[in-house]
Parts: sequence; C-alpha cells; structure tokens
Amino acid sequence: MKRIGIIAAAFAAIAVVAFILLRNGEEQVAPVYQMIAVSPRDIVVAASAAGSIEPIATVEVKSKASGEIFEVSVETGDVVNAGDLLVRVDPRIPQATLRQARADLELAQAQLENSQSQLRRSEELYKTQSITEQEYETARLAVASGKAQLVRAQRSLEDARISAEDTEVKASISGVIIQKNVEVGSVISSATSNVGGGTVLLQMANLDTVQVRALVDETDIGKIQPGMEVTIAVDAYPNSPFRGRVLKIEPQATVTQNVTMFPVLVRIANPNRLLKPGMNSEVEVHVGSREGVLAIPNAALRTDRDVASAAEVLGLDPEAVREQIAEARQAATPTRMASAEAPADASDGQTNGETVTWRGREITLPPGVSADAVKALQAKFEGTSDMRAVFESLTPAERSIMQQLRNAHGGEGRGGPGGPGQQGSATDAALAGGNYIVFVKRNGAAEPVPIRTGLTDLDYSEVLSGLTDGDTVLVLPSASLLASQREFQERVADRVGGLPGVQRR
Repeated sequence: MKRIGIIAAAFAAIAVVAFILLRNGEEQVAPVYQMIAVSPRDIVVAASAAGSIEPIATVEVKSKASGEIFEVSVETGDVVNAGDLLVRVDPRIPQATLRQARADLELAQAQLENSQSQLRRSEELYKTQSITEQEYETARLAVASGKAQLVRAQRSLEDARISAEDTEVKASISGVIIQKNVEVGSVISSATSNVGGGTVLLQMANLDTVQVRALVDETDIGKIQPGMEVTIAVDAYPNSPFRGRVLKIEPQATVTQNVTMFPVLVRIANPNRLLKPGMNSEVEVHVGSREGVLAIPNAALRTDRDVASAAEVLGLDPEAVREQIAEARQAATPTRMASAEAPADASDGQTNGETVTWRGREITLPPGVSADAVKALQAKFEGTSDMRAVFESLTPAERSIMQQLRNAHGGEGRGGPGGPGQQGSATDAALAGGNYIVFVKRNGAAEPVPIRTGLTDLDYSEVLSGLTDGDTVLVLPSASLLASQREFQERVADRVGGLPGVQRR
C-alpha cells in the first residue's frame, strides 16, 4: 500500500508540472525574440595558441682535443663573448708534440742548407769535369729532398700548433651558457677523430632574441600571415606581456589526438634576457581589428537557406519575405552602378562620381566626401609606423569619412591607408564577411533587410552596408529549438491526456 501511495503521488506531481507546461504553451502565442540596437563597437580578431620559449639557434660546444679536463671557466647562466675561454683540456701531449715539431723544422732547415752547399760545390766540380754527371744529379736530388723535408716539417709544426691551441675551447658566438655537461677531471673524446662525434661539453645560445613555436589549429591558420603582431604571455611575468611578430608558418602539420595543428614561429626581442628557454607561453596573434564600426550580434544573421524558418518564427509569410529581400537587392544594385558611373562634377568637388587614389587604386567617392578630405586623411598615415596611434587621433569627421568609404566600396580601406587591421590579401580573404539577411524592427513590424558584413570575432560582425546607427535588429531563436520545444509539449500532452483529473486540451 505504501508503494502504491508513492506511485500515486509521483503521477500527481507529473500531472501538475505537465498542466503548468501546457498552460505556459497556450499563453505563449508569440515567439520570444531579443531586440539589439545597432551601435558602434570595437572588433578584435585574434588566434590563440600555446607554445614554449626556445632559442633561435643552440650551439653544442665540443673539443677537437681529447683527454682530461683541466679547467672549466664558466657555469650555466654565464654570459660570454665570442673568443672567451670556456674549457681547458690537458695540454701536455700537444705541447710535447709542438716542441718535437719545432726541432724537426730546425733539422730540416739545416739539412736543406747543407745540401744546397754541397750542390754549389758539385756545380763547380762538374764544370771542371772533376765529378761525374751522376754525382752532380745526386747533389741536386738531395737539395730537392731537403726542400720537401722542410715543407713537411713546417706542416707538422702548424698541425702541432693547432692541436695545442685546440686544448683551449673558446666560445664561437656571444651568448648564454644554458647547459654544462662536464666537470674538471672528466675525460672527453675528440669531436674530429671520434666516430661518435665527440663529447658535448656545453650548450650555449644567444638569448637576445628568442622564439616561440606555437601550435595553431588548422581552422585559424588561414588567418595568420608572416609579420603579424603577436602578444606573448608567460606565467613568470603575468603582468608584463611581451611583443613579437610572426616569423613563418611551418608547411608540415602535426596531428595530436586527432587534432591537426601547424607550428607557427614567433620572433621575440629579449634584450633583458627575461625569457628563458623552456618557459610555457600563451600566444595571441593579432589577426585584425576594427575600431568604432557598426556591429551586430552574429546570432541575428540569417542566410537565404534559413530565412524561411526565421520568417515562420516571426509569424511572417516566407514567400512575402523572399519577395521583400529580392526587391531590396534589386533596388540596391542600380544605386551602386550609378555611383560607379556617375560623371564627375568639378563645380564643388563633392558630388557622386569624383575619383581619387585610395590604397593604390582609383575609387569613386560617395556623396558628401571630397577628394581633398580623403587626401588629407591619407597624408596622416604616411611616413609613420604607429598606425594605431594615428587612427586613435582622428576626428569624428575623419572617422565618418572612413566609414562611408567602407560602406561604399565593400570594406575597401578598412582601418585607413595601412592602418590598423590591414593585412595581406590572403588574410583579407580569410577575414572577409559576406551577404546576409537580418530582421529589423521598423514601424512596429519586423522587416527583412539584406546587409553586407566585414570582420567578425565570432560574437559580433562589422556591418558594411544595409543598416544605420538607429536600427534595431532581432535576435531570434533557432527553428530547431522551436521545433524541439513544440515536440516536447506534444509529447507531454499525449502522456498527460490519460491521467485522472487532468483534462487534455
């Protein structure tokens, strides 16, 4: 009996919940949407990745001499200059060989002088027929042999001198000792005579400039180009981000746990040597940015394929919505053609059709924008490397001119001539927006409006044309969400219909 009572109470609770859901479903006749005002905002697009600090080049220090280590002059972390003494190897055998070579050279010189004296005497005797021709030739051969012996002795002396100098291992570059493998008393093998390549004594690198090898997801790799600015953050200095630039993108991908990534090398200036090899880092590549541009949420964007479902959500006729979109696009096309083909009017320099060179190409200026104003705007960006600072110093009127140029020419000149956000053609293609439809609240009713978008940060998109600062767009729930809610309500209604005391509607 107790179990039956529990089951009955559970059914009663389900009935109450279902009744509330059905009541809510009946009262919610109109779908819910959110109205978002079109307003200026900054859009920043960045690609994030993780990597580690590494030197640009690491030098393994080896010795050409074999033997016991007599002296190690450096420790890890020491800064050395090219030519500084690092390690001294046992010099006794090379110095003994050097002394022997000097003695052999003196002997060879004496023997050559002796043979030359004998040749001079033999020449006099040969002239008087006191010696035979064979004896004369023997004297000449002795001089030639003495010269060869002298050359061999000189070579042996030079080799012995080099071997003696090789016992002092010196730095080939200026840099920092990052690893030490030997101590005094260790016996090492030569790097030149040993088959295994010899013993690695030290490792050193120049840390004035370092690099990060960051793994970037393949979905972001198309946005990155060499030369882009990068911000690097390390745990050791959380409040001091470092600046760098993309050096190159490796052509060979790496696959880790079924995720395809590409190594991106970022070059970083490190004058104070704060960045150490092996430090973990977070890399943020500045792909593009727009400042003070009209933007709307990406959730408000609709394509031609899903505009019908959006119309149903708003209770509009899909066919009527398609006709409105077609008429709006047809009305916009002649306007753009007229703007491109209108004759120039030299009377005031501000009418439609006037052309000017903008970022290396001839463009037609929109109404109200004069060529002199555009040229003055371009002059501000010439001869400076800090484009962002120039952009921030623009007056509202100059920003308005740039906005009009973007709207009239599909985003040409975004960020100004060489200004913030300007990248190569490949990056522009990767960041390019597209043509979409949004529903706008006008005169108390929802109206479809075709627009063109630019840069997007996956949350908001830049509006190039179709909307103004005073418009309000509608953010609608997806059609699949509404369908799933309707299916859930019908399923609950079917289950509740047979419960005692609950009337199905």
